[in-house]
Amino acid sequence: MEQQLKLPIRKVVTAFDNFMKFEASGGILLLLSTIVALVWANSPFAESYFELWHMKAKIGIGDFVLNKSLAHWINDGLMAMFFFVIGLEIKRELLIGELSSPKKAALPIVAAAGGILIPALIYIVLNPSLPQSSGWGVPVATDIAFAIGVLALLGDRVPLSLKIFLTSLAIVDDIGAVLIIALFYTSDISMINLLVGAGFMAALVIANWVGIRSTLLYALLGIGGLWLAFLLSGMHSTIAGVLAAMAIPAQTRINADEFLKTGRYYIEKFEEASSFKVSILGNSSQHYAAEAVETASKLVQTPLQRLEHALHPWVIYVVMPIFALANAGVTIDANLFTVIVHPVTYGIILGLFVGKQAGIILFSWIAVKIGIADLPEGVSWKQVYGIGCIAGIGFTMSIFIAGLAFNDPDLLTLAKLGILIASVISGVTGYLILGRRDLQTSTG
Repeated sequence: MEQQLKLPIRKVVTAFDNFMKFEASGGILLLLSTIVALVWANSPFAESYFELWHMKAKIGIGDFVLNKSLAHWINDGLMAMFFFVIGLEIKRELLIGELSSPKKAALPIVAAAGGILIPALIYIVLNPSLPQSSGWGVPVATDIAFAIGVLALLGDRVPLSLKIFLTSLAIVDDIGAVLIIALFYTSDISMINLLVGAGFMAALVIANWVGIRSTLLYALLGIGGLWLAFLLSGMHSTIAGVLAAMAIPAQTRINADEFLKTGRYYIEKFEEASSFKVSILGNSSQHYAAEAVETASKLVQTPLQRLEHALHPWVIYVVMPIFALANAGVTIDANLFTVIVHPVTYGIILGLFVGKQAGIILFSWIAVKIGIADLPEGVSWKQVYGIGCIAGIGFTMSIFIAGLAFNDPDLLTLAKLGILIASVISGVTGYLILGRRDLQTSTG
């Protein structure tokens, strides 16, 4: 009977493990959260949806109390983790990845610049006056989870070099979006709190410089100090996530040779202790040897690697779906055509769908023609165009910027509808273009 019960449980666990390993799983979960939010916000229970996210939650000690809505805690708190992981990815790419040398970085940097400038320009031309013009930053961002998810669904029809190009482009795009948030979407600044934040940032840098590798210390300084100071300063607190990531050490405590020497020594000790025929639970020698190997494993990894590896699943499978659930729920008016022809809505649609692909393909072509960059090996211009379309999936970052750009709930709703429509069109178009078999043999 017990074996019969374990079998279906094992099947469920195996299916769950397979889903988590699937490259597109993050995008699928994000899509499901979006659908739930839209259905909920347009159902007879719509009032409960909006009441939930406007519900107040207090955090504090004594007279120091932060009283914000649940939506604010998600957007200012949970999303700081999202930006922290982005910061770790940016730092890794700058140190050892596709952005680590001018020649490798040239194409994604130039392409991302085009994918930022052209969409912003299109939106501004269509929305020249305030308060609508403040949304120019909305169509500049690419949602890397959805974009990578689309490529994952295409499987081996997409060469690895194209996936690397899209990832690098999206990371540069994230850098641009972070700078735009920091420079253009900040409220009144409290210089005192900003200086306090600068002090904590200095403490993080010093901790890195003197060789401290404790992730707990960086968490205390980053969350209890830098993030809180930015939250109170008026500078958007998610910027603290990126800044904190820049201070995380990227050096190992021991090198590969030292790790191999230490590992072999303690594995031999573990093997010798196993001859005592005692369970590891009661074998102190084996326990000590296993702990020594574990310690050596941590020392041969950088804190940056460990944190990125530990936090990435939480961001992909928890933070981003919760953000989508809290922010993607918009009430769709019965007269949808009237909404679509509003300048804010079609400005974002044209910015993301037309502006992204135009900016990426045009700037990439110019960079290659003048000789400052090369196309990735085995990649054709048609595939670059397909990537330009997929880059029009703005979702997470676009919705986030929209929340900063528009105080008017009606304009925010129009912006979110524009983002959703543009992201669907861009994703489907990019998938159809890159899914064509003839592109696999068409290069240059």
